[in-house]
Amino acid sequence: MTSPEEHVTRAEARTALELAARESLRAPSVFNTQPWKWRLTGDVLELSSDPSRRLGVTDAEGRLLLISCGGALHHARVSLAAAGWHADVRRLPDEQRPDLLARIRVVGRAAADTRAKELVAVIPRRRTDRRAFGERPVPEETLDRLRRLVEAQGAYLHVVPDERVPELAISVDEAADANYFDPAHHSELTKWTHRPAWAGDGVPATTAVQPSLRRVPVRNFLPDGSPGMLPGADHDEGATYVIIFGTTDRPVDLLRGGEAMSALLLHATAEGLATAPISEAVEVAWPRRLLSRLLSGVGEPYLIVRLGYVDEPGEVPPTPRRAPTEVIRIED
Repeated sequence: MTSPEEHVTRAEARTALELAARESLRAPSVFNTQPWKWRLTGDVLELSSDPSRRLGVTDAEGRLLLISCGGALHHARVSLAAAGWHADVRRLPDEQRPDLLARIRVVGRAAADTRAKELVAVIPRRRTDRRAFGERPVPEETLDRLRRLVEAQGAYLHVVPDERVPELAISVDEAADANYFDPAHHSELTKWTHRPAWAGDGVPATTAVQPSLRRVPVRNFLPDGSPGMLPGADHDEGATYVIIFGTTDRPVDLLRGGEAMSALLLHATAEGLATAPISEAVEVAWPRRLLSRLLSGVGEPYLIVRLGYVDEPGEVPPTPRRAPTEVIRIED
């Protein structure tokens, strides 16, 4: 049988990998820090974390950094699948380089993945929508599909029952209080919500939402400023809250958790759902233990996501992104 490698030239592989890296620049990340770097050398694309962009206070353990990088990795994988490439992905391939998170090589042609093409199409319009969601519930069949998609990435999805949403709200509220009264956290939040336009990162005021009554609190990104969006008249009545989790908090599992996050957000967007990751309760140790109770102690919580439908008119403005030349290093 002919080896699939014979069907891919070095030039084709490099072009496909560079496009995949560019596609990943729209991936979501905590505080829109975009804490990743890509290096294309020969016909190999490497993903590394960027420690200089880790949130030293909010994400002291680096968990959200790895989840964010996993989102970028999934975006790149989707790009390759949509273009009809079969890729070999090695996660954490070098024990001597803990910052090297993945190594990708194009190894053959494949039929273009129709679903991947749909996901690539929604990448530019996926948003974190912090506005209140309306009364329309998320269909059970949609949640079942999302659960299977998350599991396909090596993580798990727990749908929080309505009667236990108050417990979820307590865990998020406890974390929000801990952060609010921490001057170091306040300083870090201010840094990433008051970025110069040329930086291409951070959470701009145009995407922040004014505080309002919700079933689960929404982070106030501008406690000393004026958020640019109104929450709307609803109160998340029909919102569904899900927890992405894994069996351990090892780096490889957190990375896969980020891939699962990306899969969830893109598929939900393609199905017409609004989405909003909630990370507060995993940023602080005690609220994270409360989240573990919601999982009956069988998993390590990675991220909460709010899913639902927005009745308000208008779209959420896009968040800025860094230039490809700042993130992607191309070598011979």
